[in-house]
Amino acid sequence: MMKILAYCRITNDSLLLNGTPDPVGPVQGAGTERLTAIYRAMELKYPKFHKMDNLSKAGFLASEMVLKSLSYDTETLDESTALVFANSSSSLDNDMRFQATLDKENYFPSPAVFVYTLPNIVTGEIAIRNKIHGETSFFIMKSFNAEKMHIFVECAFACKKITQVLCGWTEYLNGHCDVLVMMVRKDAAKGFDFNISNINKLYFDPYGTHDFRSEKADY
Repeated sequence: MMKILAYCRITNDSLLLNGTPDPVGPVQGAGTERLTAIYRAMELKYPKFHKMDNLSKAGFLASEMVLKSLSYDTETLDESTALVFANSSSSLDNDMRFQATLDKENYFPSPAVFVYTLPNIVTGEIAIRNKIHGETSFFIMKSFNAEKMHIFVECAFACKKITQVLCGWTEYLNGHCDVLVMMVRKDAAKGFDFNISNINKLYFDPYGTHDFRSEKADY
């Protein structure tokens, strides 16, 4: 049975890791400033973070929290983990930023900005950071859809060498951050059931689902 081993929820005004609010302490600011504050509060040493677009920063931070909570080995090549992410705006937040550099009156296109005009760059950043060599996928949907997310993860597990999937919703547009990242493991003995109901609870009501949070999960 597929189980959720750990999860992280980041929005404009909340940060939740495995049921614990503000796991790195209170963070101030909004938008990019807030993401940078979370990065610093986590005491990460990864300078490339500062070059990322906002979508990649948000997905990267949530993934780092999930993986750290599981004591994930970031030094060993990992072909057993897949990455499956989705959102509704693709890379539009950074696309608009790049488009602004093409103005005829102030023409200064930057390769450093252009490289992030694909939504799957966030999965690439996470894979490079953690030496994940399993399959990676990024889907564009009209809105968050737990049923489709469940299907996507099931498809990832169709590959026999995949034993766990880092997955979720990574949305960032015009300063609006909306991220849910989960680690799902196949045939896990402990954790929360990875089903449509629980996915929706983590996304829509992570603070209010008391019955769900009372379940005993081994993180």
